[in-house]
Amino acid sequence: MILTVTPNPSLDRTYEVPTLERGEVIRATGERMDPGGKGVNVSRAVAAAGRRTVAVLPLGGAPGALVADLLHAQGIEVAPVPVAGATRSNIALAEADGVLTKINAPGPELSAEEQELLLDTVRAQSHDADWIACCGSLPRGLAPSWYADVVTRAHAGGARIALDTSGHALLEALRARPDVVKPNAEELAEAVGRPLATVGDALKAAEELRGMGARAVLASLGADGQLLVEDTGAWFGRARVDTVRSNVGAGDSSLAGFLIAGGSGPEALASAVAHGAAAVQLPGSVMPTPADLDPTAVAVTAEIPLDRELTEPVS
Repeated sequence: MILTVTPNPSLDRTYEVPTLERGEVIRATGERMDPGGKGVNVSRAVAAAGRRTVAVLPLGGAPGALVADLLHAQGIEVAPVPVAGATRSNIALAEADGVLTKINAPGPELSAEEQELLLDTVRAQSHDADWIACCGSLPRGLAPSWYADVVTRAHAGGARIALDTSGHALLEALRARPDVVKPNAEELAEAVGRPLATVGDALKAAEELRGMGARAVLASLGADGQLLVEDTGAWFGRARVDTVRSNVGAGDSSLAGFLIAGGSGPEALASAVAHGAAAVQLPGSVMPTPADLDPTAVAVTAEIPLDRELTEPVS
């Protein structure tokens, strides 16, 4: 079982519009609602793969009730933490030419009692978990050290932790030695405080994160592939992608694929790459099922192309 923790979930509303015109009445041609948040997406990907997952998340108000209903409909067990504030609602405006404009709400502020209840719920639900995936931004009220507290408590209970966050929350959590962290190229550059122009730059940055406390680093480099750096070695993986339809949730799908395959070694990296490649070829935030995966399109090697320039270098 994979337990996910999403401290700042959302109800995501997507409206399809012909084009955006400021100050005008725009009639949507389509709309949909999805449960949102990086940990939520990991649970959705795990469930799509036919595996058991439990989602721990603070929920409040009518939007929170809708998030729970949508997750249950996808076969995901929900361990809600009731909070006084309403779960945030995010809005995405998808234009016909593919441009996506997002408006993300800040979300409720959690009280000291709600914060402690969230930690208690994670502990109570973690007994049967093979992995705990803590993902996304922290809501108002939670200190940057909150993820570090989760890692420490999880390790005390014998659980393994995968962490996907950024900024101060990531740097604080590294001190607690999470089992794996999953930054993208931008988050990796931010963590080490310098630009990344090549795969070799990304590899060096990942090794530095290990020096700062991460036991393993799974780094997503977008269209350029993924890196896995751990005690037993380092590997680089890429996949052939015929058509990119949406990259929403692709990184979350990759993390799910990595954990489903055991969470270490080249086989887990291959699974991560396969899940990420499948996700970008699906519409919106649809998560891939086993039928969507193409393992033959994936290549993983220990011979890392250090001089390969990143398609989108991070400054």
